Amino acid sequence: MINLKNPSLYNNREISWLQFNTRVLKQAQDESLPLLERLKFLAIYGTNLDEFYMIRVAGLKKLFAAGIIVSSADKLTPLEQLREIRKYLHQEQQVVEHCLSGILKKLEPEGIRVKYYQDLNQHEKNRLNKYFNENIYPVIIPIAVDATHPFPHLNNLSFGLIVKLRDSDNTTIERFGIVRVPRVLERFIEIDNGTYVPIGSVVAQHIEDLFPGYSLIKYAAFRVTRNADIEIEEEEADDFLEILEEGLKLRRKGAMVRLEVGINGDDEIVNFFNRHTNVYQDDIYRFHTFLNLSSLWQIVSNKNFAHLLSAPYKPKTLPPLDNNENIFSTLEKEDVLLYHPYESFDPVVKLIQEAAKDPDVVSIKMTLYRSGTDSPIVKSLMSASESGKQVTVMVELKARFDEENNLIWAKALEKAGAHVIYGIKGFKVHAKATLITRRKNGKLKQYAHLGTGNYNPSTSKVYTDMSYLTSKDEITNDMTRFFHFLTGFSKKGKLNELYMSPSQIKPKVLSLIQNETRKKSEGRIIAKLNSLVDDDVIKALYKASQAGVKIDLIVRGICCLKPGIEGVSENIRVISILGKYLEHARTFYFKNDEAGVYISSADWMPRNLMRRIELLTAIKDKTAKEKIIQILELQCADNTLAHELQSDGSYKKIKSDDAKVIDNHKYLEDYANKIAKASTKESAQLVKELSSNIFKQEL
Repeated sequence: MINLKNPSLYNNREISWLQFNTRVLKQAQDESLPLLERLKFLAIYGTNLDEFYMIRVAGLKKLFAAGIIVSSADKLTPLEQLREIRKYLHQEQQVVEHCLSGILKKLEPEGIRVKYYQDLNQHEKNRLNKYFNENIYPVIIPIAVDATHPFPHLNNLSFGLIVKLRDSDNTTIERFGIVRVPRVLERFIEIDNGTYVPIGSVVAQHIEDLFPGYSLIKYAAFRVTRNADIEIEEEEADDFLEILEEGLKLRRKGAMVRLEVGINGDDEIVNFFNRHTNVYQDDIYRFHTFLNLSSLWQIVSNKNFAHLLSAPYKPKTLPPLDNNENIFSTLEKEDVLLYHPYESFDPVVKLIQEAAKDPDVVSIKMTLYRSGTDSPIVKSLMSASESGKQVTVMVELKARFDEENNLIWAKALEKAGAHVIYGIKGFKVHAKATLITRRKNGKLKQYAHLGTGNYNPSTSKVYTDMSYLTSKDEITNDMTRFFHFLTGFSKKGKLNELYMSPSQIKPKVLSLIQNETRKKSEGRIIAKLNSLVDDDVIKALYKASQAGVKIDLIVRGICCLKPGIEGVSENIRVISILGKYLEHARTFYFKNDEAGVYISSADWMPRNLMRRIELLTAIKDKTAKEKIIQILELQCADNTLAHELQSDGSYKKIKSDDAKVIDNHKYLEDYANKIAKASTKESAQLVKELSSNIFKQEL
């Protein structure tokens, strides 16, 4: 009998996440991709790593400092995890720098150049000097550091220069100072179309203008990362908005967890800085390139070089939503399942916009987690409220790094007269749900949207997610109960057709896995999600594999399960798909279940299953079910974008050994294009048949 609690059967969560970010880095190394597409993946890699340090590393440091030995199924202590993380990232840093320098070199013949001030000709230097005096000098902050000038507080992700200076009147006197470069200044200065100069190298040339009477001995760029996790004592929060606003201010002042230093950062400069900041030595990273990979977005977004990115794709509005029929009438006739971004998110936006204008609509209820900065959906909700409709919005103020934006929308909605709920004590509301109530023939009729992704039209163009639109009474009745639970008091929160965490989703998932386990070799599971961490779910999958169930897991990010272990998981295959779009949908197929297919807002992680309000929806509509199963099978067959998880925790890129190359992102773009083209001349029924046949023919 194999002990399924054995730590060797589990990947560490943090190392698994680092492996995911390494797969992002491999996209940047992929020479088959356009050059700016590769640079984009480097920017994503850097942004991901910033957040990892701000949240995950900061959390491990707090656990270690508190003397808490908390370990998950892999049994690594916080200190052991920190050591592994540092070792991993210091080794990978050289790969990152080599990749960046290689891409930049290849961009030069294309007209994009990154140059340092000292490499410019005199004309270019003159232009930059003028730019400095007019745009940088008035806002830059030179700071002396000595007995009368204390070391300044540096906010999270602060960037600047550490400088060593010599007194021009008394050359024996040397001093250290700091130049802070405010975030309002872009990290690259574009001196002509395609030529970029890192701002640090420009500021360095004017240090003596910033510290008159002193000459520059040496300098180095720096960047700091702080703990950015906001802790809110909800039991003591009489005014949740006020507490959150205070937390956002404190985020800028959290404990420092990482220091990045530029190419000139010798021991003397680093030691000076660290005497005042006390960053652990192994959390200091010295770079031979410019700091802040996320700043590469500035170059990637240059529209004059869009041809160096992957070909853009315009999401399609497909039947039955591609005509001018009232969307409520359409949903009364049939359910609709959309797969974004191949199918446009516009119908979801249109649903809210029509509801806001329709005089027969009585109420709109909605959850908002990340809605974007210029949301047409929120504007429609405000308009609906101002016109007298009952609008109830659950705005999750604890959506990490979107708190400030959500605060703005919450206040605007309240001002418009909407009933705004700020959260559920002790839980984040991560469910994606909308319920519209409308008068029809003297009775009330309800319409619902349930999704796997956020109500954000911008991210819907690059995230793969599913939207389910229905007017089925059994679904809408449950959604009424769901929103009553959010707005009122309830200790049960049990739904009949839908499943809600923290009480229902995990038991349902375990039950579904156990049902397939009982079928042994006749069992079949395909699960697509962002992360798989929960110990109980992993153990259940191991038992299913031992019983002979064939299991395919499509896990984009963290996967603590180890596949391919003899006697434990040899029937489990795990792939991660990375490409043009960010795989974000949570979708599940259980062959022997009555419903068989489910979509959800929840990953299989303890936080989603036990500490968040999430929804799991059974898809019973035959057309929608077939569509989801075919998409899952297509992704399982991908041999272009997929990486397969090995039993040792590493990943290998899957390579096609035959003439059949399957890139599921490109395939689904082509599929949507074919259906859109056919819908202009064929009946809706023929389009349905065509869409089904396309999948069957290819797979």
